[in-house]
Amino acid sequence: MSDVYIIGSYSTAFGRRPQDTTKDLAREAYENVLKDAGFADGDRIESSWFGNCGMWTDQQGSIRGQVCFTPLVREGLFPARVPMTNVEGGCATASLALNGAWKDILSGQSEISIAMGLEKTFYPETPEKTSRIYFGGIDQYDPHEWESYYRAAGEEAGKAFEPGPDRTIFMDTYAMQACHHMKRYGTTQRQIAAGAAKNHNHGSMNPNAQYRFRMTAEEVLADRAVSYPLTRSMCAPVGDGAAAAIVCSERALKTLPAAVQERAVRIAGQGLSGGKYRSLDEDGLSRFAADRAYQMAGIGPAQIDVAEVHDATSFCEIYQVEMMGFCERGAGGAFVESGATTLGGRIPVNTSGGLVSKGHPVGATGLSMTAELVAQLRGESGDRQVEKASWALAENGGGVIGFDEAACSVLILHREN
Repeated sequence: MSDVYIIGSYSTAFGRRPQDTTKDLAREAYENVLKDAGFADGDRIESSWFGNCGMWTDQQGSIRGQVCFTPLVREGLFPARVPMTNVEGGCATASLALNGAWKDILSGQSEISIAMGLEKTFYPETPEKTSRIYFGGIDQYDPHEWESYYRAAGEEAGKAFEPGPDRTIFMDTYAMQACHHMKRYGTTQRQIAAGAAKNHNHGSMNPNAQYRFRMTAEEVLADRAVSYPLTRSMCAPVGDGAAAAIVCSERALKTLPAAVQERAVRIAGQGLSGGKYRSLDEDGLSRFAADRAYQMAGIGPAQIDVAEVHDATSFCEIYQVEMMGFCERGAGGAFVESGATTLGGRIPVNTSGGLVSKGHPVGATGLSMTAELVAQLRGESGDRQVEKASWALAENGGGVIGFDEAACSVLILHREN
């Protein structure tokens, strides 16, 4: 199998950006990912993949990417007649777009392809749009199935399923999983707070992060309660943003300038998995995606130098470091609290600040993780640089089926340093 390389990677700053349209965000991400790849224009791009979840709330479905790129085509910035495939997979949308671009290169259909993820979730004048976007990520045809599942699981976890008007139900389902983990393994609320504080501290060094302030575990615990054991500082905020990557074949890479070749990052492995209604004690879908990615890359968890995992809440990092094999099942709380996942620790996780600090514009999140890890492997992360990082992993899940996400991607990147 031929190698595929990321030659351009970019993320906008995440945050509440009501003044920017989806087309504005697409332009910013596109123009800057071209610059990062060393391209004066997009003439060599042969295929494109566009990820978004929420434009339908503005009455735009079906051809979202084509609509966002129409001004770029008109201005000659993006080549006409290039096929664009629209993808949607909840919070994993951008990673699925990258997977599509990667497969285009592997198949030989394209030599150079672009993937973009974009989202607006902050609508100050019409907040109901935000709720509609999020609720698109759970079964709307048979809600009785997940309602009865969560009620039964709540009895097992020791936390009743009691949704509230000030949050999405996803925060309640994460809280239930956290309570089960606490009951089953002795994980503490303070350990969750330690992970949240660590990521806010990382995010304070990230110029693209939505929240750029440091926190202590005590401050996290003292923040407004969302759904026990989660406080506001443990939960990802609402915001807008876009991210993109340009990938190419090994053959195409050899035709590019030396400066581009030197900064290229190899996609060593990708694993996808699908969710199901599972028991609380059963491994989640991310474990299966990780196993596939590790097998493809020919490495194991011990070789990973830096990782980004999907911490929609800070409990998720505790859970995902277990699923990624960085520690034993049930040991995630103590592992995170020990400092193992902080900069300078055994395996720095969420150096970007993670979703709780960097932000979480649903359809853009996966490619923002990629941008962080590409920068790390290139040695371009400034104050949050992981020394001599050569192997990186991104775990990104989206949608909800019971306590699983509906879709999950695990990506492994490599660059010799």
